[in-house]
Amino acid sequence: MTARLRHGPEVVTFGCRLNFYESEIVRREAVAAGLIDAVVVNTCAVTAEAERQARQMIRRLRREAPDREIIVTGCGAQLRPGAYAEMPEVDRVLGNIEKLSREHYVSDPKPESSVVVADIMRVTETAGHLIEGFDGRTRAFLEIQQGCDHRCTFCIIPFARGPNRSVPVEHVVAEARTLVAAGYREIVLTGVDITAYGTDRSDCPGLGGLVRTVLRDVSDLPRLRLSSLDPVEIDDELKAAVSDEPRLMPHLHLSLQSGDDLVLKRMKRRHARADAVELCRELRRGRRGLVFGADLIVGFPTETREMFENSLRLIDDCGLTYLHVFPYSSRPGTPAARMPQVAGGERKARSARLRAAGDKALAAYLESRVGDVESVLIERRGEGRTEGYARVRTEDDGPDPGAIVPVRIAGISEDRLVGCVAA
Repeated sequence: MTARLRHGPEVVTFGCRLNFYESEIVRREAVAAGLIDAVVVNTCAVTAEAERQARQMIRRLRREAPDREIIVTGCGAQLRPGAYAEMPEVDRVLGNIEKLSREHYVSDPKPESSVVVADIMRVTETAGHLIEGFDGRTRAFLEIQQGCDHRCTFCIIPFARGPNRSVPVEHVVAEARTLVAAGYREIVLTGVDITAYGTDRSDCPGLGGLVRTVLRDVSDLPRLRLSSLDPVEIDDELKAAVSDEPRLMPHLHLSLQSGDDLVLKRMKRRHARADAVELCRELRRGRRGLVFGADLIVGFPTETREMFENSLRLIDDCGLTYLHVFPYSSRPGTPAARMPQVAGGERKARSARLRAAGDKALAAYLESRVGDVESVLIERRGEGRTEGYARVRTEDDGPDPGAIVPVRIAGISEDRLVGCVAA
């Protein structure tokens, strides 16, 4: 997925919410350095396909604008700077730390600054940027941590993002206040491993404590949402916040990855299948109407058809609504890349089955909302999202983007709800 940010150099973004957040910093720092007529490609490296798409975009950008400078950064650049530097279309390569500093966006750089990628594993602090807003959005992302200390056998991202580093509480609160003052009605707390928030600092609470602090100290923030959560790190404090903080949205996205215990063990995940099922049941007992999404990897090395069926059944056993399905992608340098691989055709077929089951689960959830009145954040004219993250199309164009309005749901159109603003 790509996004183009305006009012400065063009920034093309691939990957996660954290990358989109950082692209705003990239745009701002580049403008401050006086760099306007350039394009920055903020890459993702979570899969081989993500890197292929980035390279394809870089070539297309050069064809469309032969005279513009092309700067490549992000996780792909951090992991494989030489590969991107060798592309004839690329003028500069910056690492994940360097992309956040204006000094690296000066015009006419010296030859030795054409590739600047530091050892990210030595980084111990976050950059400390304050973002005043996001172009074209009613929902803002707020970085609360960086990096990851875990070593899942399929994942290369810790080597692209470095160790876990938590943003100080006071900085998170200050940025949340800035975003609310700029008109944002919903903030998404994001990072690489946000449930590890605070484990690296004695002066920080856990994620649950941070949620309560933000909601207490930013009392005019209507909606707070969380990005992906590691189920084993969801502690009692966070469970309590989910249960009794109504402004914390009732939609949680879990990093489950598999529904089979042996696969989870070979992935070096720290939860078992039963842990995930019980967590969803416990959280639902604490909050009625809670909606779950999940990341699931299909065709992990050694995964048999029976193991895959255990992942498929996880949809019903956990009551999952939103699925992010990833066919396993071998990442050089990871332990899983050396394990016996599942054939590509089998991975593709299993992914299709899991996505079809996910579509069915989403359709059932949407059907259950027909006839209800949902609180909807209008994102653009005639479109918005419910507290449970369902897409909604309103049949009247009245509410302005950023408004939170009650919508009576009359039906379903494709993958979204349809309704009218309630009186």
